[in-house]
Amino acid sequence: MYFTYFYAPQFTKYPPEIAKSLRRALHYSNYYEDPKLALKYYKLAIEQCNEHGLDPFSDEVVGIKIQIAAWLERISNVENAIHVLELVLTENQKWLRTAESAPEKLPRAPRPSTKVGDGESEQTITQEDFDHWLRSSRTRILGKSVGISTKLGELYAHEQVLQHDKAHERLMWAVETALGEFRRRSTEGVKVGDGGWMTPEEIGGALESLAHSYERKSEFDLALPLFFQALRLCQDQCHMAVIMNNLAVTFAQHPPRAPYETLAGIVPGQGDAAPIPSSGEQWTRKELLESGQRWAKNAYRHAKEPTGEKRTPECDEACAVALVNLGEIAAMGGDVQEARRRYEQSIKLSEKNGFSDGVAQAQAGLKRLAQKSS
Repeated sequence: MYFTYFYAPQFTKYPPEIAKSLRRALHYSNYYEDPKLALKYYKLAIEQCNEHGLDPFSDEVVGIKIQIAAWLERISNVENAIHVLELVLTENQKWLRTAESAPEKLPRAPRPSTKVGDGESEQTITQEDFDHWLRSSRTRILGKSVGISTKLGELYAHEQVLQHDKAHERLMWAVETALGEFRRRSTEGVKVGDGGWMTPEEIGGALESLAHSYERKSEFDLALPLFFQALRLCQDQCHMAVIMNNLAVTFAQHPPRAPYETLAGIVPGQGDAAPIPSSGEQWTRKELLESGQRWAKNAYRHAKEPTGEKRTPECDEACAVALVNLGEIAAMGGDVQEARRRYEQSIKLSEKNGFSDGVAQAQAGLKRLAQKSS
């Protein structure tokens, strides 16, 4: 433990005095908790990065700031965590705008015709070197910005903050940026230096976060296609069950009006096979509840299947939530007996797996049934 802590590989990327400050910051944030001292050493590490001339957009420097935000969130200082991430995102977006309009003005850009090195190792930077640097830096900073913006969407929706419009704005930017870069590469092709872009599952995670934002705004017709696309991009069966539960809930709450459209063809690996109802089609309340029931059953079946290492706590929780959803949908349809049966099944399963939220949700459902019948 001592060796790993003080000689962890991540510290070898920093000059010794910065590494020392980071070790102290982590010590006071993770081991001997003292927020004032932790913040003091995090700030000192950032100042030392500036003094040593480290690139402020490098993974090493940005990584410290993200670590600070994660620590602030962990100690329930969500507003300051947001403040830190907003500063990083603002600087990143400024860099990206400059990269589009005047890349030669970017800080620390390798200027063409500039000589680097001494003696026999001296080299002249070419335009090709500059273009390669620009593309690789853009991909790295753009990808980091999408992740930060997605996290900001989550934090703005936190119970301490509840700025849902701001959360939605950040999530929209993340999704539009992720998909926009994917489309650009599909149209222009991947150039030398571009490197890899976000994986389908990473894009799916951003879509899922945006879907939850629409759900909070009761815009279920906009949440549905995003959940569908997130499901198509998901490879983990336990998390697939979670998304299926989200679909069940969204269908069950969807008002009987014009149905959704999909995002087929916009995201990686998608063809034109996704269902698009005709423009004149309307869904009845009964049809929406039936769809919700089917997705809840799908979620339960998918969550039960994984075994061994493939089975995670997420599967157990998804099973319990699916049973609660089946209870909710049965209650909405007026089938009190079925609703009670599903709630009781969920309580039994949740207690077995130590899932207190599942117990609470099912008990709340039983309480609502009792109130209706009294």
